[in-house]
Amino acid sequence: MVATRKSQRLDKVLVHMGVGTRKEIRKLTKAGRIKVNGSAVNDPSVHVMPETDDITVDGITIEYREHIYLMMNKPQGVISATEDRNEEVVTDLLEQEHRVFEPFPVGRLDKDTEGLLLLTSDGKLSHQLLSPKKHVPKTYYAEVDGVVTEEDALAFKNGVTLDDGYVTMPGELTILSSGPRSEVELTIYEGKYHQVKRMFEAVGKKVVFLKRIAMGPLTLDPDLEPGEYRELTPEELALLKGENNGN
Repeated sequence: MVATRKSQRLDKVLVHMGVGTRKEIRKLTKAGRIKVNGSAVNDPSVHVMPETDDITVDGITIEYREHIYLMMNKPQGVISATEDRNEEVVTDLLEQEHRVFEPFPVGRLDKDTEGLLLLTSDGKLSHQLLSPKKHVPKTYYAEVDGVVTEEDALAFKNGVTLDDGYVTMPGELTILSSGPRSEVELTIYEGKYHQVKRMFEAVGKKVVFLKRIAMGPLTLDPDLEPGEYRELTPEELALLKGENNGN
């Protein structure tokens, strides 16, 4: 389905793209430094078609995007939020060119958990991914104190009772190695508070390291070091939006 293209005020478009404030945009237009389709514009309130018009500032083309979609490998010690009085937050790790879109994390990872975190300015997509009705799968790699057994895998498959009495949806536990410190992968379909840690506590074990490696169709890019991020590829975004369903 093709989105309907709409005209917008030139200054609004340029502020959205981080070119400057409305006051700064006015100065640029008066100086003849902004062109639309090759012609200088002296009125910042003129309407343009941001997705199709050729807009340049000092000869540099402004590529309009309504939203931004980022994949981050969240490091430990950073809060999944846009602001906090005392702690570093994930948006502190972004370059200014991405901050201007005011992206926010889709869901949360605990402060001491690392791995895949999606940040976007697209509230509609965020709502869809976080909707309890969607049951979007989330896969974690975990290191666990204690011998993880097939009995644990069966318990997770049937749903375990957390400390507050809540019975989880079935989870898929894959044992990578079992020993005094076991390595596992766990896929869950909901996002209760500290859920992975509490599920293992329910079977008498403790998670000592936790990393999210997948969310829905997205898999964490192995080239991203903790604290690094990149924009989603068109293919990843299409998968995330379900645009290829039925293809």
